[in-house]
Amino acid sequence: MTSPSPPTFLFAGGGTGGHLYPGIAIARALAAIQPGSRALFLCSDRPIDAKILTDEGVEFRPTPARPFGVRPRALVRFLRSWGASVRFGREVIREARARGPVHIVALGGFVAAPVVQAGRVERVPVTMVNLDAIPGKANRLIARRIASAPVRGAGIFTTLAVPPSHTYAAGWTLVPPIVRPAALARGTPAECRSRLGLDPDRPTLMVTGGSLGASTINTLLLDFARSRPEALKGWQVLHQTGAKQGDQMGPQLESAYAAAGARAIVVPFVAAMGDWWGAADLAISRAGAGSVAEAWANAVPTVFLPYPHHRDQHQRHNAEPLTRAGGDGGGGAVLLTDHVDAAANLAAAAPILTDLLGDASRRARMREALRSLGPADGAERIARAIVGAAGG
Repeated sequence: MTSPSPPTFLFAGGGTGGHLYPGIAIARALAAIQPGSRALFLCSDRPIDAKILTDEGVEFRPTPARPFGVRPRALVRFLRSWGASVRFGREVIREARARGPVHIVALGGFVAAPVVQAGRVERVPVTMVNLDAIPGKANRLIARRIASAPVRGAGIFTTLAVPPSHTYAAGWTLVPPIVRPAALARGTPAECRSRLGLDPDRPTLMVTGGSLGASTINTLLLDFARSRPEALKGWQVLHQTGAKQGDQMGPQLESAYAAAGARAIVVPFVAAMGDWWGAADLAISRAGAGSVAEAWANAVPTVFLPYPHHRDQHQRHNAEPLTRAGGDGGGGAVLLTDHVDAAANLAAAAPILTDLLGDASRRARMREALRSLGPADGAERIARAIVGAAGG
């Protein structure tokens, strides 16, 4: 009897690391469950996608997809790209189907929607993975596509609870966060610090604005180091500025940390974040789903400053489960408002940062609160569900 051909899993998403890294984690989990299966990422043509996927050793093909926009030029680009992206998706599906079964894993964002439409036309099962507490337009569209044309093996998962007012998500399956292996700490804090060339015995502050960076967070830390250098005494810092901010902010931050007496590593981008999270006693971060998941998985007390320009404020909702962790014990994270204005941010954040940097017992309580959330094993759960639905 001939054994069935191994499946191809088409991962649709891109534009930021937040859309790609969860897919990479699910792909690794699927490979462990179904050896011989193929993972192909259909991503955007942004340089960050190529860098991330190349560094991870993942097969990928850029799509012509463009994000939706209401401004005339953006709308025209979106409309022109939609048909081309759907045709591209259908071509890839047909090529993959010649080798065996095909399953689409939609990771959200502007890249995913046209690929899902291609899958709908080709009658390919789709698993949608929603990463934010408030689903974006693309995921709401994808969910409707899945519901209106059900195919055996299709499903919808969300890693954060969607508010009950969003009734369309009532049937979605809630799973823990998804974290790629490279973002998980390996060993003790001292071991992680040593691998990074830091002092293994000194407390460490980690700062990240995600793969693209966050200018307001970079400016906040620059102003904080300059105005309150005593708060950083005895500390060392790991600071990811983001690719867009590195050339300008990197030297300024290095100088400010040095003047404050804090040894620092300041880089534009870090792919293997595991040692960074493992080294950290405290983190400052945006609240994208990926960053929230990594703080959860590594149990690192974190000050979250959600991206301020999203109308639905979904990053704030993303971080809230961590602020409530541990019941009445104070939570495992602090949620602040990014006021955009540098002076306002410093005035609001400086007292809180100073307190956290100086209070080891509070940080220990926050870490224990995060540990009470349980393992961040969403990738493994989704992979098992995909294989189970396919009868694998």
